[in-house]
Parts: sequence; structure tokens; C-alpha cells
Amino acid sequence: MSEHKSQLSVNRALVKLDNIYKTFHSGTVNEVRPMRGINLDIEEGAFVIVLGGNGSGKSTLLNAMAGSFPIDSGRIELDGHDVSKWPEHRRASLIGRVFQNPFSGTAPTMSILDNFSLAAKRGKFRGLSWAHSRHLQDELRDRIRELKMGLEDRLDCAIGSLSGGQRQALTLLMATWLKPRLLLLDEHTAALDPKSADQVIALTDEIVARERLTTLMVTHSMQQAINLGDRIVMMHKGNVLHDYNAAQKRRLRVDDLLSRFENVRRRELLDENAAELLRARYI
Repeated sequence: MSEHKSQLSVNRALVKLDNIYKTFHSGTVNEVRPMRGINLDIEEGAFVIVLGGNGSGKSTLLNAMAGSFPIDSGRIELDGHDVSKWPEHRRASLIGRVFQNPFSGTAPTMSILDNFSLAAKRGKFRGLSWAHSRHLQDELRDRIRELKMGLEDRLDCAIGSLSGGQRQALTLLMATWLKPRLLLLDEHTAALDPKSADQVIALTDEIVARERLTTLMVTHSMQQAINLGDRIVMMHKGNVLHDYNAAQKRRLRVDDLLSRFENVRRRELLDENAAELLRARYI
């Protein structure tokens, strides 16, 4: 393969979002418009950090990719497929996902072993029978030992009996077991104590780098945004406000990100005050 073709392969867009719109409770007093014409391309192997305040649309963005709801208009392309109308379970063959709540995405009364068996249904394995293979149990035990949480000899324990940090680490491992084409992380450390959050973040960075996974990670943490990934997408009111590539991101500091958000807040206050003055003048 020529160097030119190799470069094209490395840089091709794995995910393409074209003019995505979504409105909830349309036409009511509770109307919310979390996606207002989102356009976003994500290159294969990219680790993208998604920032934004409450209501900015960042979690809705991940849900739209995962197929948690139908979009109103636009096109979602993943790995060369137009998945805009694919149901969530069909997209799951391409997507791994970890939620904010450590108790989401797992079967709490089932064992660690059987939870991994269920996770493997996204790929070539079916049912729970694979979990009883000695080879696969040994592989699972080795992978869990790498977490350094002492869980490798507790494969028969119900996953619901574990701490939030332990459970989230295992959920991350399950989500990446079959090397998904796209990994979605929706504030997956927000509900953890600081020590557990640091452990899960370190594990995230290690797995994403080792497996070269294309990843979107939503976070409220400016420090995580600075320390992780190779691109930052800042969202505000259903739009992409800023999109920093790797070179730009390396120059950013936490104070820079805080300043960007403060400028938006200040501008909105000025706009609201101007609108109020206009209303007062013409009423």
C-alpha cells in the first residue's frame, strides 16, 4: 500500500453527522431543542472529549449516535453505514457504551462472568455457554487482574454487590471487550468518588490507547478534558461552539476553557439585557 493510501486510511472519518436536528416535546411549554443542526466528522482512532453545560446537548449527541431515539432530520453515518434509521440493538454491534450511573448497562443479580457473556453477544458468541470455557475464563481472569482491584478471583460474585468504581471499571472492560468501532462514554466517572474516578480515568486512557478505539467521552471536568484525548468539542444549546484539534488542544489550559464558557454566558446576558431594553422601549 502506498504512503498516500495509508494516510487516507488513517484519516478517514469513521463517524459523520450531517445536519442533525432533534426536538423533544415539540409545540408544548416543555419543548427542548438539544440538537440544532449538528455537523461533526470524527476520524478513525480519534479520542474526542465533549464539553458543555447542562442542556447543551452533549448527552443527547451520544444518545443520537447510539440510536436511543429517532432523530428528526439529518444523517448519521458510522463505519460507512447510514445508521440513521437503525434501531439501537442493531447499532450495538458497532458501539460500546458506558453510562454515568455505575448500575446501568449491567445485570446486577448476575455474576461478573455471566455479565461478560451477555456483553459478548454483540459479537460472535451467543448465550452463556462460552463463559464456561476454561480458555475464556482464564483470559477474562487475566484481563480483570490488570484492573488491580482484586476481582479476578470473584468471577462468580453478583456484579451488583460491587462498589461503584469496581462496577464501572468492569463495565468499561465489557464495553471494549470486542473492540467496538465506536466507544461512547457518557460522564462515566461523574457518580464516583475522586479516587475511584481517577482509577477509571486511568483505565480509560490505557484501554483507548492500547486498542486504538475511536472514542467520544462526555465530561463536565475541565481537567479531564485537558489531560485526555486529542480533540475537544464544546457544545452550547444544541450547537458545536468550538472544535479544537490536537494542535490547538495542546495549547489549552483549564483557565482557557473556563474563559470560553464565561464569554458565552456574558454574551447571553448582554443579549438578554438588550432584548429587555427593546421590549421596554416599544411596549
